[in-house]
Amino acid sequence: MGKDNVVEFRAPEGIEDPLTELLRTGARRLIQQAIEAELAELLAQYEGQVDEQGRRAVVRNGYLPEREILTGVGPVPIKVPKVRSRTGEPVVFRSSLAPPYVRKARRVEAALPWLYLKGIATGRMQEALEVLVGPEAKGLSASVISRLKRKWEAEYADWRRRDVGKDRWVYLWADGIYSGLRIEQQKLCVLVIIGVNERGEKHFLAIEDGVRESTQSWREVLLDLKRRGLTAPPRLAVGDGALGFWSALEEVYPETCQQRCWVHKTANVLNYLPKGAQAKAKKALQEIWMAEDRASAHKAFDHFVQVYQAKYPKAATCLEKDREALLAFYDFPAEHWVHIRTTNPIESAFATIRHRTDRAKGCVSRNTMLAMIYKLGMSAEKRWRKIRGFRHLAKVIEGVKFRDGIEITTGKTEDNREAA
Repeated sequence: MGKDNVVEFRAPEGIEDPLTELLRTGARRLIQQAIEAELAELLAQYEGQVDEQGRRAVVRNGYLPEREILTGVGPVPIKVPKVRSRTGEPVVFRSSLAPPYVRKARRVEAALPWLYLKGIATGRMQEALEVLVGPEAKGLSASVISRLKRKWEAEYADWRRRDVGKDRWVYLWADGIYSGLRIEQQKLCVLVIIGVNERGEKHFLAIEDGVRESTQSWREVLLDLKRRGLTAPPRLAVGDGALGFWSALEEVYPETCQQRCWVHKTANVLNYLPKGAQAKAKKALQEIWMAEDRASAHKAFDHFVQVYQAKYPKAATCLEKDREALLAFYDFPAEHWVHIRTTNPIESAFATIRHRTDRAKGCVSRNTMLAMIYKLGMSAEKRWRKIRGFRHLAKVIEGVKFRDGIEITTGKTEDNREAA
């Protein structure tokens, strides 16, 4: 999608500012990891020193009492570790992030994604953390930052190997995420898959780099998911029609139904229209996917093609070629339509990345960038709720048929529908 077509990130109910919520849920972990990395750096300085019994001269010695640092989003609890010297030499651990008696951050103006994006390169992490805790962050050394980055990369590597076969995955959303940050001479394309399990819980299943969303790249992602336990084919996959994902899906999970994303399709169709005609056309497109049943959707579909075919044939063709895949959602529970008509779960989670990376044009390594995106994804995942009507998922798994969002219960009911 184009830069102007990024989906607006709507905050979940009860959360005034999603970026503030990201900071609230992630600041504690970020600060604690940084403090632990500082401690590891100090202990490394004494690694070769031992006491008379051959034991390490300087070791950890528990924690100071937990205390809070007040930030613009509320108090963040922290625990500062202590060290003990066995040689009599006085050694004291002082964290540059949380020195004694500091109880209040200087200012908090950004969210956790900004901190990662701004500070993912070693030379700029001090600047990023300074936003959170003030000028004390300048005391962090490059080696401390490197430890943090290695820790995030290790977490991401473990996550990529985890077993996904413990759950039954019913729906998948797939999309390719491009950012302004560069890997060597190329912009990174991240292939993302989110799944919903039989309990209605949404989780990231894959965050991988790819080559221009190619079929081969998506094939590798899907085959890896299958190897890690996703053996039962999902009932429905949702994605952009331009993806190489669909060819790969037909190879790996040929039984899975396909639903084209209406947000992507709307943007693609409007690109073929002059700006003056886009508002009216967008409303006409909305009448298709908001129709109460498939028959009404087909009528609205035909009307759009008839209106725009003569003057704007490319717009009509762009819509017409994916007709059936755009209306696949009518064969699933109506409560699920709001979730499966678009790739919004991915768009919402990564709108922050698209927005922020456009302003951070640095060059980072492949592993570092993927680890950063993984951390952002995990922060977003914590706020996700179950999908609406999740109790219907059991019926979808069992293969119960739905027509226009309503379960087909008996042959008599089906006959009555045909007559109507």
